[in-house]
Amino acid sequence: MLFAITCIDKPNSLELRLANRPPHLDYLNSYLAQIVIAGPLLDDAGEKPVGSLLVMEFADQASAEAFAAGDPYAKAGLFQSVSIRPYRKVLP
Repeated sequence: MLFAITCIDKPNSLELRLANRPPHLDYLNSYLAQIVIAGPLLDDAGEKPVGSLLVMEFADQASAEAFAAGDPYAKAGLFQSVSIRPYRKVLP
């Protein structure tokens, strides 16, 4: 089943995000076969990351939650909020 994981960074946390980016990318690469799409959410100017959006394949909600909790960004306390919702791809 697909899940949309939306993470919003805490305000003024760009340095924390950048410091934890290498282990975050290593973590994502270990789940590469399950990723449909992944990338940063950007500020209103479209320049600086302010969160993350991932659509990934997991067996169930608990597996998606475990993935999100294990993300180095989450472990570093980067996120203000995390939303995990079942998702259905319709187009294309």
